[in-house]
Amino acid sequence: MITLKSQREIDMMKKAGKLLADTHKQIAKMIKPGITTWEIEEFVDRYLREHGATPEQKGYQGYQYATCASINDEICHGFPRKTPLKEGDIVTIDMVVNLNGALADSAWSYPVGKVSGETQKLLEVTKEALYKGIEQAKPGNRIGDIGHAIQTYVEAQGFSVVRNFIGHGIGPTIHEKPEVPHYGLPHKGPRIKEGMVITIEPMVNIGSYETKMDDNGWTARTRDGSLSAQYEHTIAVTKDGIVIITDQED
Repeated sequence: MITLKSQREIDMMKKAGKLLADTHKQIAKMIKPGITTWEIEEFVDRYLREHGATPEQKGYQGYQYATCASINDEICHGFPRKTPLKEGDIVTIDMVVNLNGALADSAWSYPVGKVSGETQKLLEVTKEALYKGIEQAKPGNRIGDIGHAIQTYVEAQGFSVVRNFIGHGIGPTIHEKPEVPHYGLPHKGPRIKEGMVITIEPMVNIGSYETKMDDNGWTARTRDGSLSAQYEHTIAVTKDGIVIITDQED
């Protein structure tokens, strides 16, 4: 069942989203060759608690960390680790913030130092795909319109959209209905209504969209070893239009 959120709930989620966005801004200053994703993990855990929040995914279904830190060919759910990042890497930091019971979810991909032209294009296309999806999340449209806009744009740029991991509703719990694929047909799926709060989070690969799982049971990576990027926002559909709850723009 899809639950519609009240204005009060959305306002609370906006506060969680503001803190999450601020956290990503701090991470952006930290990213450079030589830093480890374990240092980022420790920073996020501390920063959220200092601001009265908790990392919601820590302990979720047995997951042990405040962040997911996915490097290069890792698509999502990479574990933080003590291996230094290298010049030319890309890393995606994903987190869910719980502030006074309200949740917000956002992932962001970062270049480490100077990256190749192809890698830079991957980052730019993936971020643009996110916003093309958000444009379709308006009352009267359907969930399929979001995925179709993303897939059409990404494939026109020569990249592929991951099928096995998708966006979702969010509220009192991390994953709620509806499911929000980043591919598919227009005019299909649940109708978008005022009060919906969802994540849109395209994962885009340079090569094939096919995935494989690591032995840890969490980390997904590209089957062909190509690079993968992800950008994610939590958005609310309101009477005044689309609100990007995790917007990093002031």
